Amino acid sequence: MAAEKKPITIMGAGLTGSLLGVLLGQRGYRVDLYERRPPAADTEADSGRSINLALSQRGIVALEMAGLMDDVRPLLIPMKGRLLHLEKGRPKFSAYGQRANEVIYSISRRDLNTLLVQEAIKAKDVNVHFQIKCEAVDFTQKTITLTHHSDGSEQTISFDLLIGSDGAGSQVRRSLIEHVGGRSESDFLDHDYKELEIPAAAAGGYRLEKNALHIWPRGQFMLIALPNLDGSFTVTLFLPKHGDPSFESLNNEAAVEKFFETVFPTALAEMPELVKDFFDHPAGRLGTVRCQPWHVKDHGLIIGDAAHAIVPFHGQGMNCAFEDCSELVRLLEEHDDDWATVNSEFFRIRKPNADAIAEMALENYTTMRSTVTDPKYGLKKEVGFELERRFPDQFIPRYSMVMFHTMPYSEALAAGVRQSAILDRLTESVDSIADVDWELAEKLVKQT
Repeated sequence: MAAEKKPITIMGAGLTGSLLGVLLGQRGYRVDLYERRPPAADTEADSGRSINLALSQRGIVALEMAGLMDDVRPLLIPMKGRLLHLEKGRPKFSAYGQRANEVIYSISRRDLNTLLVQEAIKAKDVNVHFQIKCEAVDFTQKTITLTHHSDGSEQTISFDLLIGSDGAGSQVRRSLIEHVGGRSESDFLDHDYKELEIPAAAAGGYRLEKNALHIWPRGQFMLIALPNLDGSFTVTLFLPKHGDPSFESLNNEAAVEKFFETVFPTALAEMPELVKDFFDHPAGRLGTVRCQPWHVKDHGLIIGDAAHAIVPFHGQGMNCAFEDCSELVRLLEEHDDDWATVNSEFFRIRKPNADAIAEMALENYTTMRSTVTDPKYGLKKEVGFELERRFPDQFIPRYSMVMFHTMPYSEALAAGVRQSAILDRLTESVDSIADVDWELAEKLVKQT
């Protein structure tokens, strides 16, 4: 017999909270969703704060569960692979997969969040409250202290079940960890990021190839660009905080112009407002949040970035958070809405997977900014695709497992270790795929 559906309070109406509100409302819950921002986040206030999003299979599954993919689809631009802008020579295309549907999709964070919030507002039994900030949570008394931005007044409300989806700086997480005596740590990289722009061409088209994620890999740093619907590209510079070059050293217009002229000349040619954008947009931090536990009995839970924020280099932050939502709904179905069991199981299942994608995201930064320029990397990728063609049930490249499948991240990480050993062995003494020992390849694949 299903448990009575207790009212739910969700703190944070970003991507995760708004989608979760929709899903829980569809399941028959009464939901109050609180958000510190106004109904439509001011464009200037948001500018420079977020990296364009890459939607892939895990996120698509969750959006389909909510019945929203038909609404989201017009906002998407398919990206078939990386277009590498090397220091010398013509740009080099590197496909993400070898099947027509193995693409990832560029989407504006603002557009997607707006859509999801609007769906939450329209959803039955979901009430969205804006410009209200969570100041503190008392899990013993089951109360939340809120501040109303409109007049600065404070309010204390009670809750039956509180879900924190309030981002990497989550107040709900801090209160939860303090209450249960858990552990929480935030590890920041010594690199920051800054959002820039390549505008649409004068005639309204794209200045660069539309259906690709552009990367200018430069060893210890890189520039990337993702397409937008209006013909522009959101450009993101990832650079050390200190040293030379660094955000610290690029402290005047001349230094910025010289740096781009020297290191990213092909990008600079398409960025007429570079200097203005560089100094108008703040640098953002890059970090990983790890904590445990994520729950308090049947009345407290954290989800998405509040529980496991990761760096953006595998394009999985949003997708992992959306998968949290779909997995939570699956567990509610499996355990008849018994939240004590669901919360415990959610943490048990999702924590190892969150740790795994956090590790892979950090590793992928090195891949994107440096390893992709190594000819041996290209050869290994080519061999991996061939192994997938020959042994489709036994060898799926790790990148594909993460992006185009929904197997647990922890399984993808473990399989990737085995695959790396196979690819190292097959390519250690060859320079071309034509010279690979395919009999050995079959033996190695079947042994794993």
